[in-house]
Amino acid sequence: MQLPKGYLIAIGGAEDKGEEDKLRVKKLDFFEQGILRQIVELVGKKGIPKIELITTATSFPDEIAQIYKKAFKKLGIEQIGHLKLTSREDGDYKKNLERLEKSNCILFSGGDQLRLSSILGGTAFIEMVKEKYMDDHFVIAGTSAGAAAMSNTMICGGNADRAYMKGEVELNIGFGLIQSVIIDTHFDARGRFGRLVQAIAAQPAAIGIGLDEDTAVLIEKGTKLKAIGSSSVVVVDGSNVKRNNIADVHGGEPISISNLQVHVMARGDMFHLQSREFTAANHHLQESRTPT
Repeated sequence: MQLPKGYLIAIGGAEDKGEEDKLRVKKLDFFEQGILRQIVELVGKKGIPKIELITTATSFPDEIAQIYKKAFKKLGIEQIGHLKLTSREDGDYKKNLERLEKSNCILFSGGDQLRLSSILGGTAFIEMVKEKYMDDHFVIAGTSAGAAAMSNTMICGGNADRAYMKGEVELNIGFGLIQSVIIDTHFDARGRFGRLVQAIAAQPAAIGIGLDEDTAVLIEKGTKLKAIGSSSVVVVDGSNVKRNNIADVHGGEPISISNLQVHVMARGDMFHLQSREFTAANHHLQESRTPT
C-alpha cells in the first residue's frame, strides 16, 4: 500500500497568529514553537514556502486571508496567495489548478465544513490536492472546519449539550485525505467530547481525534500523529468496544457504549493509527525513572 509523501496538519482552531492581544495568555513562543511556525519549517525543508490560502469555508474570505498573510509575513514568508474558491466552477478552473500545482502548501481556513466539502468535494482541485499529497512533499494544513473536512467521515454539526442522545450528531462525507479517522475541533472550549463519542459509536473502527484550540496533530505518512501546539489532543479508540446500543435505540434516546479507550496527548506525544499505540514525548525519561 502506497503511503503519502506529504503531510497533514489538522488544527483545532484559534491558533496563535502572533497578534498583539494583551488579553491573550501566550502559552508558546509564536516565533519558535507556534503551529504556523511548524508549518513554515515543514514546508521549508523542500525549498521556499509557496503557500496558498483556501477560504472557501468562511463568509469573510478577504478578512481571514489578510490575517493569515500578516501572520506568515511575521514569520518571514512573502509568497502567500489567496485562492478564493466560492463555487464548484472555481474548483475546476484551469488557472486555479495551475496555482495549486506551483504551491507546496495550502491552508484551509475555518468556517463551515459542510460549505467547504459541498463546494470543493469531487472537483479537479481536490483531486489534484490528493495527488500532490500522495506523490510530493506537499503540506496540507486546515484549521477548525478545514481540519474536520480532511477525513473521509466528518462531523458537520451537533448539539454538544445533547451529544449522548442518538441522532444529535451530524456526520457527512469529507475530502478523504485520511481514512478511518473522525476529527472534531474547538474540543475543550466547546465541550465536544460527547459528540466525538457518538461519532465513534456510529463508526467504532475509526479513531476519533479531538483537537483543542491552538493545538494540532501533524500527520506523517498517513499514520503517525504527533501533537503540536499549546494544549491537548484527545484520541478516542473504539476498536475494543464491547457494548454499543446505538443501532438499537430510537432517535433522542441515550446511547450506551463500553470499553472505549481514551488517550490525552500533549505536545510531542505520538499516536500510530495502524498499531493504535501511544508514545509519550518523554517516555525515555519515564522509563529511566522506573524503580528496579
